[in-house]
Amino acid sequence: MITKEMLVRYDELNRRKKDLEAELDKLKDMFHQYFDTAVGQNEKGEVKIDSYKLQRQIRRMEKFDPEVTVKRLEELNLPELILKRPDESKIKSALDLQLLKEADLEGCRISRTTAALLIKKLD
Repeated sequence: MITKEMLVRYDELNRRKKDLEAELDKLKDMFHQYFDTAVGQNEKGEVKIDSYKLQRQIRRMEKFDPEVTVKRLEELNLPELILKRPDESKIKSALDLQLLKEADLEGCRISRTTAALLIKKLD
């Protein structure tokens, strides 16, 4: 059973969570500014103060630019390295224009459902 007290408590905790997250973000910004000055931007670093150690790790993620890479692979005659993907906007248009039927795409869609809670304090 859901009670008013549960909703009040949730609302209170959610407000505190937002305040804490804002404060954490400010501290993180200060830490990054320190490391940017001490070791340089996008460089890892470490500082020890009493029994605390603060480390900054840098993770780099690289992706291929799809348009440029496809063009280059086509120029190199390597089509087997190109992954084809359905164009969802064109599929939707084809369905709207009835060039394609829903039945033609049966079993092609993946559905994902998520649940969200929103509690507002009413005045």
